[in-house]
Amino acid sequence: MRNPLPRFIAASGLTNMGDGIALVAWAWLATQLTRDPLLIALVPVALKAPWFLFSLPAGLLIDRTDRRRVILAADAIRLIAYAAAAVVVWLALPLNPPPLRGTDQPGLFVLIAICAVTVGAAEVLRDNAAQTLLPALIPEQHLERANGRLWSVEMVMNMFVGTALAGVLIGISLALPFAVNAAAMAVAILLILSLHGDFRADTSDNSTRTRNWRAELREGLTFLLSQPILRGLAILTGFFNFAFEAMIVTLVLIVQERLQLGPLAISAIMASGAVGGVLAGTINDRIVIHYGRSRVLQAAMISTFAFPLTVLLAGTGKGALILICAGFFVSEFMGILWNTVSITYRQRHIPRRLLGRVNSAYRLFAVGMAPLGMLTAGFLTRGTAELFGRETALLTPFWLAILVFAGLSVVYWRFLNRSFT
Repeated sequence: MRNPLPRFIAASGLTNMGDGIALVAWAWLATQLTRDPLLIALVPVALKAPWFLFSLPAGLLIDRTDRRRVILAADAIRLIAYAAAAVVVWLALPLNPPPLRGTDQPGLFVLIAICAVTVGAAEVLRDNAAQTLLPALIPEQHLERANGRLWSVEMVMNMFVGTALAGVLIGISLALPFAVNAAAMAVAILLILSLHGDFRADTSDNSTRTRNWRAELREGLTFLLSQPILRGLAILTGFFNFAFEAMIVTLVLIVQERLQLGPLAISAIMASGAVGGVLAGTINDRIVIHYGRSRVLQAAMISTFAFPLTVLLAGTGKGALILICAGFFVSEFMGILWNTVSITYRQRHIPRRLLGRVNSAYRLFAVGMAPLGMLTAGFLTRGTAELFGRETALLTPFWLAILVFAGLSVVYWRFLNRSFT
């Protein structure tokens, strides 16, 4: 029987290429409809808000059904949403110059937000199902290596191929990135269809079949809250994502207005992170074994300062871009090491029959904090612009991130040392 892991990784790579294209395309499209930081933030909020709204129901569904079918359904939904976005944008071209406050094309803005919400909701299902399906494809002792290879491919396709391709596609047409994403989802569906096997949760004790959905959700939440290490990692990851996504909201505007560069500059920043992530993904298991999980997590926590500091210290032009790329490289390299420890720990310590629900409850906070960070950045930037000027205001989310990272380092440093020694 052929090894199913390469096909699973290839499918994940294609969908992550689509995510990488969308990462740049959604943000760039928003800045062509408005220059208002709060409204710009609403587009990525639409992508991430489903993590807060649908994580728990998604976990319940994943533990009740074939996880392969969940992935197929999610990719099909994203295919339709991307195709719809491509048509809507194509029909609206050419766009008018964007206003500094509000938007003169509210109908288009709302339609794009609806497409983004749909993509985000499907992503909740797909990502949670994929994390719970992976242990069924390989022996447990190979999880670190498999996760590292998977993340390497995802990083290459998402933040290198996807973001670089986005810069080129946007230069041709704003509608083209979304059309390419729809095609990528179609190929990924074909790859997942080629996987064969039983990908349902382990329900040999029949316990989940005799309970209602409230009891099943409560069982997953109770398990998460009763595990101090899982609970602590969820809180840490949630606040990391809060601060990171707050910075991303104004990054496009900083590139456009402060660095005076185009969409390829955003692609370069994302690609530098991909290089760091890929490098980490190829040696992550050896680093964790050599240095230990606690030291790796502590080093990853310190590395979170690299990206905001380089943005704050950077000036203008291409030299500033190189410095920012270096900071993002360090941040993503250590971020992959953090994921190696945290995700593998979940896959090993959560019972198979609970994996979908507990993993979704974990990500409810870990990823669900992201839209809160985006909204905070939007309000903060709009408010400070009136007091200190627009250029200073665009940097306030980066100062906020530094404060958040400093607080987490002080509060959780000993926790990481005690939990993984």
